[in-house]
Amino acid sequence: MVPASVNRPYVGRFAPSPSGPLHLGSLVAALASWVDARAHGGHWLLRVEDVDTPRTVAGAAEVIMAQLRALGLHWDGEILWQSRRGAAYQQAFDALAARGLVYGCGCTRREIADSSLRGPGPALDGERPYPGTCRHGLPPGRQARAWRLRVPAGVERFTDRWLGPQEQDVAQAVGDFVLRRADGLWAYQLAVVVDDAAQGITDIVRGADLLSSTARQRVLARLLDAAPPRVMHVPLVVDPATGLKLSKQNGAAPLDSAQPLAMLARAWQALGFEPCAAAEPAAFLAQATGQWAARFGIAGPAGAR
Repeated sequence: MVPASVNRPYVGRFAPSPSGPLHLGSLVAALASWVDARAHGGHWLLRVEDVDTPRTVAGAAEVIMAQLRALGLHWDGEILWQSRRGAAYQQAFDALAARGLVYGCGCTRREIADSSLRGPGPALDGERPYPGTCRHGLPPGRQARAWRLRVPAGVERFTDRWLGPQEQDVAQAVGDFVLRRADGLWAYQLAVVVDDAAQGITDIVRGADLLSSTARQRVLARLLDAAPPRVMHVPLVVDPATGLKLSKQNGAAPLDSAQPLAMLARAWQALGFEPCAAAEPAAFLAQATGQWAARFGIAGPAGAR
């Protein structure tokens, strides 16, 4: 794990799941994270979050890389593949277990849903907290299906660079969340925290749909003696016909890599910025980096690389 430090050089990342090609919604997050990294003169890493193997589509990661290149969003260093990181996740899991912070849960999804219905109701994002059924031991005759983190009490507070001050009582709003799933796969929450620490990520820029994961990830990072990154959650792109966020699950159209300037312009507009007058992606990105630095008061933008 990377020890806490307030003056580490900027390292950002884009972490798509290879369940299909990039669409406009994912480009908004990619573009925002890229220009933030460049405005800070930092590094921008690419991580392929393929830990959820049932959702991984063969060849999708390569398509995503080709789309990023066509848009001029070049990354630094080697790509990190979550599917190759099982040993690191196991090490982190074992470290937590050795401190009594992990326990087995025998509940089915239906049982958890039924228990939650008897509680105070879902959080604002629709999530229902785990009621702690197995926190003090498995019921008689049950075996562990998943493994959960024993979440400490207390309110997690942080400042989002786009949305401002945030806080969440993770134990109350989320409960003890899963580290290893019933199907044996590592949970996203564990994988992303371990990987952010391993890559020395200082800043995360991503879509607002992941804001609700931030507090629990910060709690887990500190339990693993890692420095929680700064965060910025940018607006989501929604389908005007349905009001739903653009996503692969909702059938969002893939980016047209043959029209990189048009795609970049649409994503930039979705972020609320003035159009960039440019004839090719590198010039567009240089202008966008300058606009971003000016809006957020970042001194000495590095510009596009």
